[in-house]
This record gives sequence, structure tokens and C-alpha cells, in this order.
Amino acid sequence: MAKFTLPKNSKVVAGKNYPPPPNAKRVRAFKIYRYDPDTGDNPRLDTYEIDLDQCGAMVLDALIKIKNEVDTTLTFRRSCREGVCGSCAMNIDGTNTLACLKFIDDVPGEVRIYPLPHMPVLKDLVPDLTHAYAQYRSVQPWLQTESPAPDRERLQSEEERAKLEGLWECVLCFCCTTSCPSYWWQGDRYLGPAVLLQAQRFLADSRDEKTGERLDALEDPFKLYRCHTIMNCTKTCPKGLNPAKAIGEIKQMMVERR
Repeated sequence: MAKFTLPKNSKVVAGKNYPPPPNAKRVRAFKIYRYDPDTGDNPRLDTYEIDLDQCGAMVLDALIKIKNEVDTTLTFRRSCREGVCGSCAMNIDGTNTLACLKFIDDVPGEVRIYPLPHMPVLKDLVPDLTHAYAQYRSVQPWLQTESPAPDRERLQSEEERAKLEGLWECVLCFCCTTSCPSYWWQGDRYLGPAVLLQAQRFLADSRDEKTGERLDALEDPFKLYRCHTIMNCTKTCPKGLNPAKAIGEIKQMMVERR
């Protein structure tokens, strides 16, 4: 299990147990990481026993049920419930994924839920993504051009558009970035797989006219080259994308322009 950013000298302790409702026949235990920095208490694992016959199929359904019916203090992010917004990213059964896409039945035994690893925890399952979003902004994730704007849209051929497949679908959940050992160790300077995939999304776009400037900004011993092709990012991506491939393509562009 990946480690988490915890207060100094703290440890995760056993927490409260919430029993299932009477006459529940199909019970599953959810062990959920709880931490409130305002209290000064150690993080804990609370256990919620849920009747799956009265719950939706996804882990997010169970979290919403717990929040609404069992313990209103449980804190987590969520929005679309369709794997599009990336809000409900967390570590479930040892793997970073989206709670709205994770079937409860795919987890054997008790369901252990933690926040994304190696991020400061704001509360419970909510990580602080301030630094990650600042890194995202640093790659200027928007089309940049020098030529005069056309009367209508800037056109692409089907072949040019195909180069964006596997890049534009990223929902910035940061499951890949927080599964990357290189980012755990040097996240202050290494941009991480999610941000680098987004950088490649614009490097690969035929409509963008700032390729040289984008590559110049990434030509740094840490921003790009701390990737050691460990492949955790590709393995954990809940959208089935391949950030490692995108990073490799950026490195290839660096070589080809020399």
C-alpha cells in the first residue's frame, strides 16, 4: 500500500465501527481513512458495514450512502458519477482509481479506501491538489497560435486529429501522478505523468504553433527526465490511457529537434 502524507509522528489508528442495519443479508465492510487536521488527532480507519441490497453497484454509491444515511461527517469529492470530472479519485483496494467507475463486487473482502497517496490531506478522502494544478497551468494547456485567425475554425485532417487520441480524454484525476514513485520523491520539480500527458496533447495538436517554445520549457533535468518508465501511471489510469507513452513521445521530439 502506498504511503500517505501524514502529520509528523502520527499513525493510522483503529476508529469507530458502524454496524449494518437489522436484517441485512448481504453485508460488506468499508474501511475508510478519516483525518481532520483541525482536531490534531491521529488519522484513523472507520469501519462501515453496508447492506449491498440497499446500495448501488459502485464504490461511490456506497460512499454517498454512508454520507447521507450513516455518518454525515465523512468528506470526499464527487460530481459527475460518470468518470468524466475526475473528482472522486482515491485509493481503493490499494489502487488509485475513480470511485464512480469501481464496482464494489470487483473488490474481494472488505473495501479499504484511502485518499490519493503522497498528497497533503485536507480532510478524510480529500487531497490538496494545489501544487498539481499549478504544474498543470505551467505547461500552458491551451492552443497558442501566431498566424491570423481564420474566418471559421482552424481545420484538421482526420490523420491530424487521430494524433490526439489517448490524450484529450484525460480528466485530470491525478491517479497516475500520485502512483508515480518519481513524483513521490521529486514532485516539487518533476511535472508528473498527468501534466506531461497534457503537455503532449498540445505538442501533438497540428493547430498549435508554439511547439518550439513548449519544448524549450520542458527541456529541464527534472520537469521531464525524472520519468524512469516505471509504468505505474499507465497501469492505474481509470480511463485506460498511457501517460508513459505520451512522455516517451515528448522525449522523442526533444531528440529529433537537436
